[in-house]
Amino acid sequence: MNYRKRAIESTLASLCRHFPVVAVLGARQVGKSTLVKHLFGDEYRMVVFDPVQDVGQARAEPDLFLDNHPGKLFLDEVQYAPELLAAIKRKVDRSREPGQFILSGSQNLSVIKNISESLAGRVAIVELHGLSWQEFTASPSGFLLDWVSGGPRIDNPRPRTEEREPPPWYDAIFRGGMPGTLDLPETLLPRFFSSYVQTYVERDIRTVADIGNLQLFSRFFRLLSALSATEMNASQVGRDLDIDRRTALAWKNVLEATYQWTEIPAFSRNPLKRISGKSKGVFSDTGMLCHLQRITSPDMIAGHPLQGRIIETWVMTEILKICSAWNTIPGFYHYRSAGGAEVDLILELNGRLFPIEVKSKAHPSKKDAGGIKSFREAFPKEAVGNGLLICAASQPYRIAADVLALPWHMLA
Repeated sequence: MNYRKRAIESTLASLCRHFPVVAVLGARQVGKSTLVKHLFGDEYRMVVFDPVQDVGQARAEPDLFLDNHPGKLFLDEVQYAPELLAAIKRKVDRSREPGQFILSGSQNLSVIKNISESLAGRVAIVELHGLSWQEFTASPSGFLLDWVSGGPRIDNPRPRTEEREPPPWYDAIFRGGMPGTLDLPETLLPRFFSSYVQTYVERDIRTVADIGNLQLFSRFFRLLSALSATEMNASQVGRDLDIDRRTALAWKNVLEATYQWTEIPAFSRNPLKRISGKSKGVFSDTGMLCHLQRITSPDMIAGHPLQGRIIETWVMTEILKICSAWNTIPGFYHYRSAGGAEVDLILELNGRLFPIEVKSKAHPSKKDAGGIKSFREAFPKEAVGNGLLICAASQPYRIAADVLALPWHMLA
């Protein structure tokens, strides 16, 4: 597999020069170990932990384990040896030398809780997502950051200098962003995703949550993928699967804890009663989403009942990936009024709000930015910046004085 340069590389390297412990967290198979090994080579000795075997007696004798592994350590899947964290704290307290440990984990629920309690003030945390489009294509980046910071490319996004056209949008959506899929033939993608699901359910879910019926949880996983980019109704999901509302919410939290699902809260700074307070969920990878919905090729996304949700999911996860490499990560919200007006995503940075809409069409009009107009009218006292409408256009153009239609492949 060819390595793709990650936008977070310089941030990770800088953190290791200033913090004694750095934690790289993210879903399974997003490239955490590959990133660390590529960036640091043999500088760190790597130990991979296991949910069954006590590797090096790290759980039984954590201080002895560290004594037997001197020098810089990269501890992979550290959630399987949580006893080590207190021992790491004791060692770091004796010497605050930066770059002593790099930890990685794929279970937010257990790792974050233990790290926060044991290593507060001693650790820097980085969340790694799947590859963004910019990382996959090694294309220049910076438009989105310019847009929220008032930079020079707001009205003139990166010129098209590529010798070849980008692939169709559906190809990028169907493949998703997991590094292991990007060099695979399209015919092998179903095997990759089915193996991932089996490993995820049988390995991760058994260790992170006390779920007796894994087959039913697999059905829940598939059902929730169909609800990506929507406000999940836990009661309805429970009725569909014959489970109670509390169980549906608990299982959704498990998916969040293992980085398969992200919650986007409703914008609520001004507590108007007309505004929905429900959060919107986003599935972590559109390639996995397509697999779980049994979509067999990129062409089948067009006309699919979930087409709009799948495209919105791709854009929202793409923006989450891009922003995760920024020094200051913006706030993420969505907007929906009682009358039905919506804005798919709102970024908040430096006291300003930046609305983003998503459309699959190639020639959006001013009417397609109606949700952004409604948002401005609902919050007249807020500092609302220029809006973006991400779409399938070939070139950027303004559809309103304060809304830019931006081709999806120029998003980075």
